[in-house]
Amino acid sequence: MDSFTKKEQIAILVVVLFIISLLGFHFIDGNLLKQNKNIGLINDIIDEGDIEDPGEIEEETEKEEDNQIIMVHISGEVYNPGLIKLFSGDRVVDAVELAGGLKKEADLDRINLAKKLEDEEKIYIPKIGEEINKSELIASTEMPSSNDNTSNKININTCSISELESLPGIGQVIAGRIVEYRKSDSFKTIDDLKNVSGIGDKKFEGLKDFITVK
Repeated sequence: MDSFTKKEQIAILVVVLFIISLLGFHFIDGNLLKQNKNIGLINDIIDEGDIEDPGEIEEETEKEEDNQIIMVHISGEVYNPGLIKLFSGDRVVDAVELAGGLKKEADLDRINLAKKLEDEEKIYIPKIGEEINKSELIASTEMPSSNDNTSNKININTCSISELESLPGIGQVIAGRIVEYRKSDSFKTIDDLKNVSGIGDKKFEGLKDFITVK
């Protein structure tokens, strides 16, 4: 800067300092603006309820489980018998509705329309005055009372697959697994049924009053 006068040197220095200050202010202001935008975005998300607490997440998980698709087979006195797709927790009345409804001859006294359904279940709607043989009765919505004595319970060591399918929540697949299990190791107690794949504590609770071992 020897070729510049002292005034010129001061002027250049002032300009340089001004440019540096301007750049610094722009950088800081830009970061603050970006930060403010991020905070605003987060607040908007919170206000809209997009961030859920663990309780809400758990409730949604339970709802998803309730919305699992199941398949049941309905036959007898309905207009459109066959396979029906439902959601877990749906009842016999829902299956009947999807099957076109009940015919006039359907025996309502032998149908439990409020019964909850599970995957692979078979529903049979009997006709008024119809004599139902054992195999047909197994496929109906009627189940033995939990107060019945042991003689009315199904012996899981000797019963047929059809008899197993009459149990609540037991379809063809799980019935086959039960038969395969007892071929290698007979059931000593009804609790052994939980050793079969697909039968957990919840399903067992719905079965225990209808089964026995001999």
